[in-house]
Amino acid sequence: MTGAAADGRSRPHGVRVLKNGAKRVDTAVVEPSRATVVELPVREAVRPQPISRWRQPLPRRGPCDRAEFLLDLCAGKRVAHVGFVDERRTEDKLEAGTWLHARIAEVADSIVGLDLSADGVSWARGCGFEAYAVDAQSPEDIAALDLEPADVVVAGEIIEHLDAPGPFLRAMRALVRPDGQLVVTTPNAYRLLNFLAPASGNELIHPDHTAWHSPHTLRNLLTRSGWDVEGIAYYQNPAPKLRGPLRPVGRVLRAGFVTAGRLAPYWSDGLIVWSHPREGPAPG
Repeated sequence: MTGAAADGRSRPHGVRVLKNGAKRVDTAVVEPSRATVVELPVREAVRPQPISRWRQPLPRRGPCDRAEFLLDLCAGKRVAHVGFVDERRTEDKLEAGTWLHARIAEVADSIVGLDLSADGVSWARGCGFEAYAVDAQSPEDIAALDLEPADVVVAGEIIEHLDAPGPFLRAMRALVRPDGQLVVTTPNAYRLLNFLAPASGNELIHPDHTAWHSPHTLRNLLTRSGWDVEGIAYYQNPAPKLRGPLRPVGRVLRAGFVTAGRLAPYWSDGLIVWSHPREGPAPG
């Protein structure tokens, strides 16, 4: 739609020529049916955020033993363990007494395992565990299980493997009581090895990982997905058992990592974050 200007030339409505010849677009349009002017809201220009808002304080709790922390949290409670199948190492860990799911089962009042691996779930059922094969990134699939809400939901070392961490965290709300807790553990984006490994021209990362998380990114994900974060701590993995001539070198290096972790826990191996569900429906 055009209108006649003072100089006789037609221009679109809302375009004004200033004295210096520059054109200005007004924030008004004409409704064809009424020919009345309707004011449109003017969006404020996006301003750069001050660098002070980019600085996020890091937690200092830890480093602790991840398994012991989870066992203390799950003792005497009903637990849902998501991602409980440990790839191809489950049987070996069960025999060695280090499989986390079995260790939690020993201290919890009850436990149910959820995992995407149908073979792993079938094997666990054969060992006497209650378990279900399900895509934990689907809120609908989790809700369809219709499980009794748990006191504690453990999501250990799984979020870094997922394609859709947001839907996963929203799906977890269907598994936990209103006063229950979700505990997420994941490798730390700032672990010391992440800064040392590139010197060799390599990246040390599990081939199935899709992301690294820091305390801030994990808190952000949880908050956006309907959780209120209660606390964050760091964990340190046990020293690997090396054999042969590398054993003394490994001990020295590990001692250095442990000392650095105690002085500055921000460089520890991983993160533990525990949250409770926020009141109200889960975000869409």
